Parts: sequence; C-alpha cells; structure tokens
Amino acid sequence: MTTLERPQINQTSLLGQSLSIARRNFIHIKRMPEMLMDVTIQPVMFVLLFAYVFGSSIAIPIEGGYKAFLLPGIMAQTVAFSSFIVAVGLTADLEKGIVDRMRSLPINPAAVLVGRSFSSVAHSSIGLVVMSLTGLAIGWRIHTNILEALLGYVLLVGWAFSMIWVGILVGSAMRSVEAVNGVMFATMFPITFLANTFAPTDGMPSWLRFIAEWNPISSLTQAVRVLWGNDYKLAEGAAFPMHHPIPFTVGWIVLLTATLAPLAIRTFRKRTAD
Repeated sequence: MTTLERPQINQTSLLGQSLSIARRNFIHIKRMPEMLMDVTIQPVMFVLLFAYVFGSSIAIPIEGGYKAFLLPGIMAQTVAFSSFIVAVGLTADLEKGIVDRMRSLPINPAAVLVGRSFSSVAHSSIGLVVMSLTGLAIGWRIHTNILEALLGYVLLVGWAFSMIWVGILVGSAMRSVEAVNGVMFATMFPITFLANTFAPTDGMPSWLRFIAEWNPISSLTQAVRVLWGNDYKLAEGAAFPMHHPIPFTVGWIVLLTATLAPLAIRTFRKRTAD
C-alpha cells in the first residue's frame, strides 16, 4: 500500500471496538476515582438521610416501614440520573476533541456510542450494588423469590439503558458541560421527585397526583416494589399504571429506547459532522 492510499477499515467487530472504548472509559474512572462518587458516596448519603429524616415522619404500613418503601424509589432515581452522567461525559469528550480522534481511526462510528452505553450501564450497576448493601445494613429486605428479585434489578438496569439515550441526545445537542448541567438538572430533578419515589402520592392534590402516577418513574418504582415485596395497598383512585406497573415499565423502556435512540444517533452524527 502506498502512502497515498487510505488505510483499510479495521475488520474488528462492533462489539470488540465498543468494549475497547468502554475500557477507555473505565481507565478514565480508575485514574479519577472521584467520578464514582455519584454511585458510591452520594447514594449512601441519600439512603441514610432519607431513611432517618423522612422515615421519622412518614409511616408506611408495610413490613420494613419507610426503609422498605424508600429503597426502590431511590434506586429508580439513581438509574434515571445515569442520563446526566452520559450527557456530561459525552459533551466533555466532544469539547476536548476526543470523539474526533476516535472517528479518525478505522472503527465503526457507532462504537463510540455503544462503548459509552456499556460503561454507563456498568456505572449505574455499581450504584445499585452500593445502595442494596446500604439498605441491607439499615434493615431493608427483599421478601419475594430470587427470580422476582432479579427481575426487579433487570427493570432498573433496563431503565438505565433507556436513559443513556436521553444523555446521548442532550450531550450531542448541548455545546458545553455547563449547558448540559443546567438542562439535565432542570428536567431530571423534578421528574424524579414528582413521583412516588420518596412519598406516597395519595396525599397530593388530585391534579398533582394524576401527573405523579402517570410519571414513568412511578411505574418503575412501583414495579420494583411489587417484585421485591415492598409494595403497599394502593389508595382508592390510583391511576391505571399503578395497578399494572410491570408491563407499563417494560413498555416505557421499549418506547423510550425505540424513540430516543434513533434521534440521539442522528443528533450525534450531525454534531460530529460539523
């Protein structure tokens, strides 16, 4: 091959290339372990603060009380916030020219996004493990069989995967990390609190309760509570998704992924084509 010829495209599989990029993200975390604070220190603080501050004033008539009610909700919030991490990381890579360097290599362009997806799911899974161990330490327990318990975790990881596309979409559309922080905080924070994550919805005004119970985060939280035996009797007038939380959660995961993934990929391609 002469120096004027283009190099041959690497025949390595998309999976192999994606794992290589995910490994690069893991090495980055290894060199900057403070990047794990959002899935290690922060969840422990949240679990302890909510369990002992809110738990002293909110009575939940289930075995384990408010602590059993809390853990599925705080896990749902954490996986929802995985979109925040993806958006910030992708925007930082775009700003620094790292994505351009990767695109100059003979790799599949999709590997950049797939690799980040792999590392993000692993990142969120660490948070779930940390919160589970913290919950066990303060008295939270799963009261169902192992299959239902695992299905609860599968729904949480599936939701984290769908949230990755939110992060890629926002990270590709925004031009700075500061803009990403503003947009993600202004959207994800109210969405995760305007739900049944930390308090029952039956005490809310009727219009607000309707919004909260149709919030996809509420379906996820209720589904995990049911699968783990941490649910309580629904109050009269509960919205339809609260009575069928598992199929609704699966439907939301599929719908969000199918809708946002193509849009996020298109936005990323447009951004990197500039």
